[in-house]
Amino acid sequence: MIDQQIKSVIRDIPDFPKPGIIFKDITPILKNPQVCDAITDAFIDQLKDIEIDVVAGVESRGFLFGLTLANRLGVPFIPVRKAGKLPYSVKQKAYELEYGTATIELHTDAFEPGQKVLVHDDLLATGGTVTATSELIKEMGGEVAGFCFVVGLSFLEGREKITPISDRVIVLAEY
Repeated sequence: MIDQQIKSVIRDIPDFPKPGIIFKDITPILKNPQVCDAITDAFIDQLKDIEIDVVAGVESRGFLFGLTLANRLGVPFIPVRKAGKLPYSVKQKAYELEYGTATIELHTDAFEPGQKVLVHDDLLATGGTVTATSELIKEMGGEVAGFCFVVGLSFLEGREKITPISDRVIVLAEY
């Protein structure tokens, strides 16, 4: 089962990025091409009934499988970046974090109005970043087709926060 494959290679890092946090490090997955393929296959299987025009990968680990998903689906990939990282004309969205604020950006020509955008990131925690990403997509005339994540931290209740945006939430391994 894909959740067990993922959990068998994820590394726990205690007290990162601050004391009391146990960080779920997905980088060991990247050393295992078979697990990477299995993750991509699991996403593709679960996305088969969702109309998707574009995949948006959230910086930076959302780029890892986001581009592969877009290629396998035969649709464009767009990077959702931190402020100041995209070179062309951008639209921004500021949002609250538990320890401050952050700003994300998309190129103004990232997708066409009316297109259905799948939002992908490696981890679903509180849902703050993908909620901001969704708001930005809507402000730019897009529609959120759904969300997909390699890992979810269910105790942080991110799924409950994003389900009103789209009930198509895929999480391959839950903690």
